[in-house]
Amino acid sequence: MRHFLLAAVAAATLVVPTTTTAQTKADPKPESKVPPEDKVKMDAETKAAVEKALKYLAKEQAADGSWGNTAITGFTLLAFMANGHAPNQGDHGKVVAAGVRHLLAQCREDGYVVGARGGNMYCHGMATLALTQVYGMTGDEDVKKVTKKAIDLIIKTQNNEGGWRYDPSPTGADISVTIMQVMALRGAKDAGLQVPDKTMADSIKYINKCRDKTSGGYKYQPFGGGAGYARTAAGVCVLQLCGEYEADDIKKAVEYMERVNEDRGHYWYGHYYAAHAMNQVGGEIWEKYYKKMRDKLLAPNYQKDNGSWYDPRLEAAYGPAYQTSIAVLILSVPTHYLPIYQK
Repeated sequence: MRHFLLAAVAAATLVVPTTTTAQTKADPKPESKVPPEDKVKMDAETKAAVEKALKYLAKEQAADGSWGNTAITGFTLLAFMANGHAPNQGDHGKVVAAGVRHLLAQCREDGYVVGARGGNMYCHGMATLALTQVYGMTGDEDVKKVTKKAIDLIIKTQNNEGGWRYDPSPTGADISVTIMQVMALRGAKDAGLQVPDKTMADSIKYINKCRDKTSGGYKYQPFGGGAGYARTAAGVCVLQLCGEYEADDIKKAVEYMERVNEDRGHYWYGHYYAAHAMNQVGGEIWEKYYKKMRDKLLAPNYQKDNGSWYDPRLEAAYGPAYQTSIAVLILSVPTHYLPIYQK
């Protein structure tokens, strides 16, 4: 994650379920499993804070429709869509439409969505995920065309381990970049775009190879470094959404996350995934997590008067649009507007 963000700064989320390793290899939400009722709701104070943040983000949109590189723009579009604002729909519909147009314009002929501000496969994966959600919610043919090109690039650049790294070439892999691509592939598959089963299966195998059996967490690479909170949250999130997991592995990973609590070096990125991972796990674990994050984000003076969240101690270099968008996404999980995160 650090490499994506440093590179980015230097250069300037409709489900159609498809079965688990324990069931069938593509369908994360089998009809036989009825999820427990989600008791977590957004209260009036939380809704007001989120709307204040969205107004801030709307004002901060650049003339070209962006909020920075294609990754940050992707995060910000997801924040709006997570609250029911689609292109030209909702109070912020025009803002979303402009952001989507920007992402479409950043797609190179080969399908790489990075644009003039630069970036890498982190930026591409996040932007592509946002586009899959737009297409799934609207069915827009122009969005479909670009999204397909972006997805095809991901498929073509998967390496022989089943993963991806910083550049759009099959030369290496790490769990963080890989998970970004798998989320985009999952979103595309849910929206009806063609994704080979082998591509998904091989990527899940790679993620599982990164599991640290001792701690229960997930490592950056299969044979390098220890487990970390952010990559474990990301691993749990994507494995749950893809239905490719063993229940005991998820249990141990969640226990690891509860012990470690957070990763200050990748704080917002980690909690972006943790919020959705814990929601998929559900029950008291989710309720406890959401309360903790809500209480922190809505603590006196933490949200700025202008509606933004910006903590200079936590991933400061990536700016307030990045932090604010992820704060909104965390608080907005109970809305279940984003297709990919629906149970």
